[in-house]
Amino acid sequence: MIEAPEALVLARQMNKVLMGKKITDVIGGNSPHKFAWYNGRPEDYVGRLLGKTVDRVCAKGGMVEISVADAILLFTDGVNFRYLLPGEKLPEKYQLLIGFDDFSCLTASVRMYGGLICFIKGEKDIPFAEYYRCASEKPQVLSDNFDENYFRRLITDENVQDKSVKAFLATNQTIPGLGNGVLQDILYNAGIHPKSKLRDISEPRRDLLYKSVKTTLTEMFLSGGRNTETDILGKRGKYISYLSKDTVGKECPRCGEIIRKESYMGGSIYYCSGCQQ
Repeated sequence: MIEAPEALVLARQMNKVLMGKKITDVIGGNSPHKFAWYNGRPEDYVGRLLGKTVDRVCAKGGMVEISVADAILLFTDGVNFRYLLPGEKLPEKYQLLIGFDDFSCLTASVRMYGGLICFIKGEKDIPFAEYYRCASEKPQVLSDNFDENYFRRLITDENVQDKSVKAFLATNQTIPGLGNGVLQDILYNAGIHPKSKLRDISEPRRDLLYKSVKTTLTEMFLSGGRNTETDILGKRGKYISYLSKDTVGKECPRCGEIIRKESYMGGSIYYCSGCQQ
């Protein structure tokens, strides 16, 4: 699933290839998908987008926002993109296609679930509205505004001290775009177990956690995202996670202890039994 590093990669790519292009074709709902969410009927997207020009693309947490004149295209974290040049074969299935005046196009396909939202700027009653609001109002995790002082205010809040570090970092949109996928390596690099309570984490370790958030996500971004995700050209990212389903049961490259997996909070956590006591 797309998280903050991949959203930034996708936005950077789209800004390079889509900026200034006029939309000449819109196809919504081409391949029905039970868990593809639209804003109203996908057929209505034609009237909202046709003839308009792409202004800019930006990452909003783990979402990608495309500004098109007075309209917004918003894609959530379960969407895959492909940018196709004239003559390239379309994917077999897709939930939205945006064609441009140079005969290139962008397709968006939903994996397990995902939102492909099109709305007029200022419209409030849209799917994923709360996620979008949080991601728009809070600083992007790799921006200068997400600094040590901001993080310290988050982690010292009295209301979160009884939470585990996983619950703090990766739930309730505390840090938009930081989810369970990127969380594992952040905690591995900080030497913190996912179940550790915030109240038990020392000040030096909290400082290390902030640095790990920044450095780990930056490395993922500069690597073109994680190798489990693809960019708009279908290329996988080059960041290989230390902790994932592929490394469970193997030796930790740092201490030699075994990497373990547990079920926790409705999902999975991975940790090194030596580095993350």
